[in-house]
Amino acid sequence: MIKLCKILALILAPLPAMSENIQTAVVAGGCFWCVESDFESVSGVREVISGYTGGTTSSPTYATIKGSGHYEAVQIIYEADVVTYDQLIYAFFRSVDPTDANGQFCDRGDSYRTAIFVSNPAEKAIAEQAKTAARRALGRRIVTPILDIAPFYRAEDYHQDYYRGESLVATRRGVKTQSDAYKFYRQACGRDARVKQLWGTAALFAHK
Repeated sequence: MIKLCKILALILAPLPAMSENIQTAVVAGGCFWCVESDFESVSGVREVISGYTGGTTSSPTYATIKGSGHYEAVQIIYEADVVTYDQLIYAFFRSVDPTDANGQFCDRGDSYRTAIFVSNPAEKAIAEQAKTAARRALGRRIVTPILDIAPFYRAEDYHQDYYRGESLVATRRGVKTQSDAYKFYRQACGRDARVKQLWGTAALFAHK
């Protein structure tokens, strides 16, 4: 409960003065639009970049990612003096369904699986501890793998900050701005509903 309160405080806190201790975390949590939206709301996170990682092909694109082994993933660039890696990974587990091995919510397939990519033994130890804590909290097997960091390929420009974009896109409900299309997609995909079902009040971003 103490850790949950600290994360909520970070989400709600005003932006502090910028730190010089800049670090990067890489996670995959299904649709990268949603993960980007979630973590850009955390105080101390400077930027979240959508991209692809973990596969066997070079220079993957949205059109070629299927069958490549790549995950839709994000780089979270954060001020480690403001928010810690431990806090980010704790929040990450509570923003996804880590019991689903075949995708996330309405998005199915390998590219939508969850994963944490670690770059050193300290990150690996934190991720393992967070995974164990998630298993104990849910009482279920956690399938999210902890993998070594791999080359990260930035996704196409139109994917970046999609959740707040104002460009017009065609949807099943007519032409909408990207931000409106994103809101409809997130609700229709059942992301927040499923995360709330699993995590209850600990589903930090689903209760924004």
